[in-house]
Amino acid sequence: MTDHRDSQITRRQFVAAGGSAFLSFTFAGACSASGAAAAGDGRLAARPRKGAATSLESGPLGLGGGDRDGVVQVPSASRDGGVPLLVFLHGATQNGAGILRRIGPAADALGIAVLAPDSRQRTWDAISGNFGEDVEFLNRTLEHVFTRLAVDPARLAIGGFSDGASYALSLGLANGDLFPKVVACSPGFVMSAPPQGRPRIFVSHGTADQILPIDQCSRIIVPRLRGLRYDVTYREFEGRHEMPADILSEALRWMTA
Repeated sequence: MTDHRDSQITRRQFVAAGGSAFLSFTFAGACSASGAAAAGDGRLAARPRKGAATSLESGPLGLGGGDRDGVVQVPSASRDGGVPLLVFLHGATQNGAGILRRIGPAADALGIAVLAPDSRQRTWDAISGNFGEDVEFLNRTLEHVFTRLAVDPARLAIGGFSDGASYALSLGLANGDLFPKVVACSPGFVMSAPPQGRPRIFVSHGTADQILPIDQCSRIIVPRLRGLRYDVTYREFEGRHEMPADILSEALRWMTA
């Protein structure tokens, strides 16, 4: 699984605002996002519903206009109690159906439901602007799922790959009271937003990543998160801008532990 961009990053600097737990990046190049989060805090209002009757079926969400929608996958085997749910966000120029084809079989084997929405444009809004329409659409998709599936709030995670990892990490920190766990596969940065809660975080990155170089990304992100006292599980692997099967499997098992 790779995510191709028009050019490589030339500069990325991680800044932790003095005396607070706010996270932000200043960077230029392919992922430039000047003024990120200035118009919104990335907060999600949707919440799992206790006693929700399970009526959700796997397939397209049917919530988006045009060709930008998303998909959901419900575990094929029924289980007692609430279902673990992973919200997984695709990379730039990709879509939810494509990322679900990659992670769906491994998630189903562990009984994890997957929600994979499409970004409203070619990538997630705050990557190149502010939190806005993608947060609103994601909230709609979560409400759709929460009213039709009994989700276990303790096993609810947001994750993603590449741009999706950056966005998931940012939203996860801003919504730690909703998502107790965050999975970021090859992230590039964190958009600034007021943090909520204390989610646990899983980060993976290839040592030869040609799109989001590890020295400028996860090797900066992880120490800063740990410095802010987040519980971070970090895995480096020999590879490029990708999501190896063994790393994905470990992340999914970590999510349900």
